[in-house]
Amino acid sequence: MEHVFIDTDVIIDFLAGRQPYAKDSAMLFSLIERRKVKGYVSSLCFSNLYYVLRKAGSHEKVIKSLRDLAEWIEIVTVDEAIIKSALASPYRDFEDAIQYHACVATGKISYLITRNIKDYKGASLSVMTPELFLSMK
Repeated sequence: MEHVFIDTDVIIDFLAGRQPYAKDSAMLFSLIERRKVKGYVSSLCFSNLYYVLRKAGSHEKVIKSLRDLAEWIEIVTVDEAIIKSALASPYRDFEDAIQYHACVATGKISYLITRNIKDYKGASLSVMTPELFLSMK
């Protein structure tokens, strides 16, 4: 089974139905839900998701979506070591640095799925869009 780390932007596409990206994100989450792919996300992602999704939906609706998400994927803890690695990294976007270092710290993940590939230059694992990942299936 392939192990994939999903960046926040892809999850927002899926949960918010953000076009034109929602279809590929939904197909990716379908693979995860059917246990064809093992999905991971950082614990940091949940607060970011709540902040973004709450602008368009009620607290109850957003919390339900996040509960469902937590059932489908494995949540990677963001701890002191990850924060320190992110602080020492060359990434210009601090959130991306945290996401990347949380992903790598698992030692299990082969792909980081994001729409912002350029944000992860120099990554030690494959970084690709949902569309590209799905084309390999």
